[in-house]
Amino acid sequence: MNTIFTNALWVSPLFWTLALLAVAVILFVRNKVRMDAVALLVMLAFYLSGILTTNEIFAGFSDPNIILIALLFIIGEGLVRTGVAYQVSEGILKLAGNSETKVLVLLMLAVAGLGAFMSSTGVVAIFIPVVLMICRQMNLSPKRLMMPLSVAGLISGMMTLIATAPNLVVNAELVKDTGTRLRFFDFTPIGLVILLLGIGYMLLTRRWLGGSIATDNQENNQRSMAELIDEYGLRGRAKRFVVRTGSPFAGKKLDELHLRSNYGVNVLAIERWKRFRPTYMMPLATSEIHEKDILMIDIGQQEFNLAEFCQTHNLEPAEIKSQSFDEQAKSIGMAELALVPGSALIDKTTQEVAFRSRYGLNVVGIKRDGELISDSFSGTPYKLGDLILVIGDWKVIQQMRNRTKDFVVLTYPKEIDRVAPAQSQAPQALLSVLVMVLLMVSGLVPNVIAALIGCLMLGYFRCVDAKSAYDSIHWPSLILIIGMMPFATALQKTGGIQLAVETMLQLVGDWGMHCVLMMLFLFCAVIGLFISNTATAILVAPIAISLAQQLQVSPIPFAMVVAIAASAAFMTPVSSPVNTMVVGPGGYKFSDFLKIGVPFTLIVMVVSVFLIPLLFPF
Repeated sequence: MNTIFTNALWVSPLFWTLALLAVAVILFVRNKVRMDAVALLVMLAFYLSGILTTNEIFAGFSDPNIILIALLFIIGEGLVRTGVAYQVSEGILKLAGNSETKVLVLLMLAVAGLGAFMSSTGVVAIFIPVVLMICRQMNLSPKRLMMPLSVAGLISGMMTLIATAPNLVVNAELVKDTGTRLRFFDFTPIGLVILLLGIGYMLLTRRWLGGSIATDNQENNQRSMAELIDEYGLRGRAKRFVVRTGSPFAGKKLDELHLRSNYGVNVLAIERWKRFRPTYMMPLATSEIHEKDILMIDIGQQEFNLAEFCQTHNLEPAEIKSQSFDEQAKSIGMAELALVPGSALIDKTTQEVAFRSRYGLNVVGIKRDGELISDSFSGTPYKLGDLILVIGDWKVIQQMRNRTKDFVVLTYPKEIDRVAPAQSQAPQALLSVLVMVLLMVSGLVPNVIAALIGCLMLGYFRCVDAKSAYDSIHWPSLILIIGMMPFATALQKTGGIQLAVETMLQLVGDWGMHCVLMMLFLFCAVIGLFISNTATAILVAPIAISLAQQLQVSPIPFAMVVAIAASAAFMTPVSSPVNTMVVGPGGYKFSDFLKIGVPFTLIVMVVSVFLIPLLFPF
């Protein structure tokens, strides 16, 4: 085919490659076109210009590292669905108490630890509601903790080989150009040092972020389960009791006990200990009661005598904790429903429609004209406009959105974002991740095979299902990486990498290796202001490795500096999705990232430039 070069011989392929790169950067900065769409346009432009062949343009789709990144998204999803990630976050509250310093330290340690094995973006997304909850409880401004959260998220990318995509990109370039590969924990000593410095730095500089309580809480539109419980007067009605040995309840199914019809008692949840930890189950008519089960009940009748009820049926009253509903929120949830015109429930009572049998949910409250129906609401006929509070399994609650003939879901509580549908499989999820890490560390199989084994184990143990696995993969990120990979090939093919290397060699002269590494770090940091850290690694890694080869030194410290610099995207809110996510909840301005990020980036640069050669000599 005729290309632009045969028609205009005075223009070199390198000129058009650099021009295309400049256009891509401008589009990234303007953010008017999706980044993955820009990447696809780049691929098309390389074909139309004739700079690259079809195989070179689409080589990224067959790259094992792309598959590895996709598999790591699934690994992270497994940790979320089994509640492992949330258990870590909830432990922070118990350990820190009311100390802001302890919260900050534990928060950054937890985020960096989890982020070493799953997507830093996913980890930060998990911790944002946790941090907001901590801030409410401690009367702190989110500004005090959101920035440490994003800093720890970025540092987590420096902890292990699989922690972030730039590390994998740099490793792939090393293998391709030199046959050398990085090991799983090669980044860890550097990451730990930077993490400790980051914690100390944030403890010193958090006062720069301000401390007033934010008045524009973006989550006010979505209520929590605790707020719904108080709104419907459920906290005073909820009771708990233990089924003692020899109780007539033991061994019977719920529908055989007739608790609702005989006593006006509604069983909301069954707590049963398995493997030294409590599990919470949604009560069904066929649910069999075991000895030592803890039943949470809702008493709908004011004259109900709990002491007499427990004595008659050999039950032991248990303390009703303020966090009882919160503890169950990973598996059992709530929703507020409204009846629609023509609903089959209008003018019928809860008992008449057999609500629990029909829909799999318990009705625990009804509001009419803004007033709570408190007495015997289960026998009150429904009217159009009634608000109905239901409690039950999250899966069933989410299915209520399909019951459009009878209901519309008005409110899903905040806790719906923290659902752990496979909570009981948490030990198996940890085992799967451990097997993957051990295989990667030992080198018995390639990293992508180790990740595949880990994902298959998660599937076998039902930690993830096919739908959640495919949904967890962030396809725009993969397309962005695949679309940017042709730039590295084009720069290599057109002499751009050689030109960059020669320019750097002329600039540094006889400055010494540490100065070369420092300039390389700054080069990455400047590029990272405009494009993603993964794209930065794709562009700079081949330049760094070629520079090392020209200087006749080991390429490993050069590659490591590029990987660390790509993750050190602290300076602007658009440098990384991790930063972008905390801007709204933290109420930050662009200047906040500059005054916190610029000094810390320079600190990370100095540490990296001098520490990396000690661990990986030239």
